[in-house]
Amino acid sequence: MEHSILKERENKFLFNTYARYPIEIKMGQGTKLYDFNGKEYTDLLAGIAVCNLGHANMEIAKAISEQAKKLVHVSNLFYTKEQIDLAEKLINTTPHMSKVFFCNSGAEANEACIKLARRYFKNIKNQDKFEIITLEGSFHGRTFATMSATGQEKIKEGFEPLVPGFVHAKPNDLKDIEGKINNKTAAIMIEVIQGEGGIRPLEIDFVKGIEELCKLKGLLFIVDEIQTGIGRTGKMWGFEHYNVKPHIISCAKALANGLPIGAMMATEEVAKAFGPGTHATTFGGGPVVCMAALKVLEIIFRDNLIDRAKKIGGFALSEFKRLQDKYPRLIKEVRGIGLMLGIELTPEVDAKKVFDTIIDKGFIVNLTQGSTLRLLPPLIIEEEEIKAFSNTLDDILSKL
Repeated sequence: MEHSILKERENKFLFNTYARYPIEIKMGQGTKLYDFNGKEYTDLLAGIAVCNLGHANMEIAKAISEQAKKLVHVSNLFYTKEQIDLAEKLINTTPHMSKVFFCNSGAEANEACIKLARRYFKNIKNQDKFEIITLEGSFHGRTFATMSATGQEKIKEGFEPLVPGFVHAKPNDLKDIEGKINNKTAAIMIEVIQGEGGIRPLEIDFVKGIEELCKLKGLLFIVDEIQTGIGRTGKMWGFEHYNVKPHIISCAKALANGLPIGAMMATEEVAKAFGPGTHATTFGGGPVVCMAALKVLEIIFRDNLIDRAKKIGGFALSEFKRLQDKYPRLIKEVRGIGLMLGIELTPEVDAKKVFDTIIDKGFIVNLTQGSTLRLLPPLIIEEEEIKAFSNTLDDILSKL
């Protein structure tokens, strides 16, 4: 069968850049994935926080199909209704923002944030400010600028020299950030919950403190919502948990449920820094991906999936904390907000072996930072599926 030689064909034709799971996926439906042998897996990763509405959603498929028959691409030299409709709908979710720039990925959205911040100070404020403070443990992308912004050395290894202008500070340490602000500092850029960093929500006082520092020092406040946005945390945007109003935010991942789209939003004042010719993309905000994203937002609000993420996420957190109480020597910490969850195992646990066993038992999760089981399930996940995973993890840990 074709699937039996997929790995062999990959080794022949593809760059070896991914540590693949030992599964050859044939299809998905809702919260389930199926391999070529028909084995069913409960997907608790959702394509890394992408497929919020699950796999093969028929409403989205229909929207994509109908739009593809009408118009796929004309470039951004033209006005297209789908793009403007989506921009308006996004702005309505966070009214203190005013303008949207569409691109193709999270890294591109963060690139746009970085470029906008630098140009704002150069061209609007007439100030020579370009440095951006980010946090240790952060992840902002793999382009040169976003990799340089990322606060993890393993991401940067072998790619030096990096893009200058990025300074890393300690999470939840306002004094460290304040000490790194100088006359070249333009912005502070954070994820309110570090995803790749191990599902680490920032402290509320820390995030509020960053907002106050930005006001006091005249800096821009940027929030990377690539993983936390579009209802993942039980609110539309992760920053809403912290009662702050950033000047710029980025989003991508879940916006079109698997089609490649990213977006940057900014306030009216900051958006003035971009004019015709200052930033662009060939494919960004094309009719098909915008129509998919419009359908995603329609379904999320129509079916109250944001509140559902809060409810199911609370149930999952209680289940995992029950396991932590039962196995204090094996589970170091349980973290998360909404359906963005992490179970950190202690050093005495072979986390890779636990992860492999979970996969073998039919549950798709992620192992990040070597010790944290990361769960980013579709927002349509059922409590019964969370309970089944919890029981499976309980069984695995009991044998340790």
